[in-house]
Amino acid sequence: MQIIDAAATRAALPFDALIAALEALFIAGCTTPARHVHRIGATGTSLIMPAWQADYFGVKTVNIFPDNRARAVPALFSTYMLYDAVSGAPLAQIDGDEITARRTVAASSLAARYLARPDAGRLLVVGAGRVASLLAEAYSAVRPLRQVQVWSRTPDAATALVGTLCAQGYAATVCTDLEAGVRQADIVSCATLSTAPLIRGDWLQPGSHLDLIGGFTPQMVEADDACFAGAAIYVDTEEALQKAGDLLGPMARGVFSAADVQGTLAQLCRGEREGCNGDAARTVFKSVGSALEDLAAAMLVMQMQAAIAQTQKSP
Repeated sequence: MQIIDAAATRAALPFDALIAALEALFIAGCTTPARHVHRIGATGTSLIMPAWQADYFGVKTVNIFPDNRARAVPALFSTYMLYDAVSGAPLAQIDGDEITARRTVAASSLAARYLARPDAGRLLVVGAGRVASLLAEAYSAVRPLRQVQVWSRTPDAATALVGTLCAQGYAATVCTDLEAGVRQADIVSCATLSTAPLIRGDWLQPGSHLDLIGGFTPQMVEADDACFAGAAIYVDTEEALQKAGDLLGPMARGVFSAADVQGTLAQLCRGEREGCNGDAARTVFKSVGSALEDLAAAMLVMQMQAAIAQTQKSP
């Protein structure tokens, strides 16, 4: 069994290849049972997410402890185990944090390739954590980013992330006025652990794309009801309709129904649903994460590792 650390996992998951791998598995499909969700202590949550197809079987364990912010350590830790689907033999333990963060933003970027205007070049990142730090790189793989703004409830974190993005070559600035930032953005991508709306629908401009990443439980919310009224709504999987507070609240209040959701990421990838169909159309993509995405990433890691090994064997 291979042990693939964070650096090697990161190197094996460049966003152009990862986005393509996600799209391919969304088209082909795999078995993804409902995740197990367990409460750990007062505020901790542990998710167990299996998925398999003909050759590979994988299980990710994710531990989310929001109170870790007070401990100055990450709020999320995860591990990924990949097995041979025929024999059950363990193949690799892969850094789950890298898989989770990179496949999450890759899924949002894949959705944006279908849902955001082709010329969308102004990105507002809401949040400044691990996932938020990767959004500019992932989105630049599918859209011609000209400007990146970062807003965070912790100004120092926004400043630090902007410094990193500028060093990477992005035209990045700190957003100090969230409303103004939203009004100027072509794409608004939220990656927070918020339990109260941050984005107001009346701030969003016609033709904009709203990407909601952070809220993966019924108690978590990043957008108000008006964000969904009059928008074309898409989800990563139908599980989002049972798990995401951003969707459950507006549906309970009659803002929209499950039948109003335009489609899933798999349906977009397979051409079964249309994506962005006009400059004035406003789109919303809500994700809660899928074990399919983890499996696609883990399979890509193994392919990259095999390619490296083959190169090293060559004379």
